[in-house]
Amino acid sequence: MKSYKGRGIVLHTLKYGDSSMVVFLLTDVGGRRSYMVQGVRSSRGRGSKLALFQPMFALEFEGLESSRQQMDRFREVHSGIVLRTLPFDVRKSTVALFMAEVLYRLVKESEPNEPLFEFVWNGVAALDELQEGVANFHLWFLARLSRFLGFFPGNDYREGDCFDIREGLYTKTARRNVLIMSEQNARTLHELMHLEVNRLGTLALNRTQRVEFLNAMLDYYGYHLDAISAVQSVRILREVF
Repeated sequence: MKSYKGRGIVLHTLKYGDSSMVVFLLTDVGGRRSYMVQGVRSSRGRGSKLALFQPMFALEFEGLESSRQQMDRFREVHSGIVLRTLPFDVRKSTVALFMAEVLYRLVKESEPNEPLFEFVWNGVAALDELQEGVANFHLWFLARLSRFLGFFPGNDYREGDCFDIREGLYTKTARRNVLIMSEQNARTLHELMHLEVNRLGTLALNRTQRVEFLNAMLDYYGYHLDAISAVQSVRILREVF
């Protein structure tokens, strides 16, 4: 079997048999790919590999292409980013769960997408390092991800604008029977599209404003991508933040 080296972000896992699992990754070498991992729950040898395959964990690996099966395998796999806080901070791990589910539901392409992959890879590192503004990170992620999915705002924001979800444009006029983000949410969208991730602590949003903006972004995503409605971790986000 042909081997190749790559990097990947864990999006989802499925139990397979008694000791194996299928791991879905967003990879730099081939977009979304699935891998069969055998003996993952075995206590023999080097022990369980489960710790590697948590939502949004970054991996470096050597893969083996399979000509007979749709799923590749790993010859070697190890951590690609040393995570110091994400696995131990319930707020960050909740955000990671949401990010992983969004990407799993929305990204289906099995072709390399370097800009998207680098955004996600760097996002994991940024979330792990973030000290202030964790409560805003999932909102920043959704706003910035829209750019890579092809439906980010198509014009410049001006103070007092609303945002027309269907047209993808900031607008002064809130027409009837049109999906519109409020002035507050349009301003937040603009700020998140331009705010560096390490300055998320400067974005002053209370709990109600975060929930309202999240709902507005889910409407925005839902207009373009129906699959966002299947994301179940939204409920946990609303409880934590």
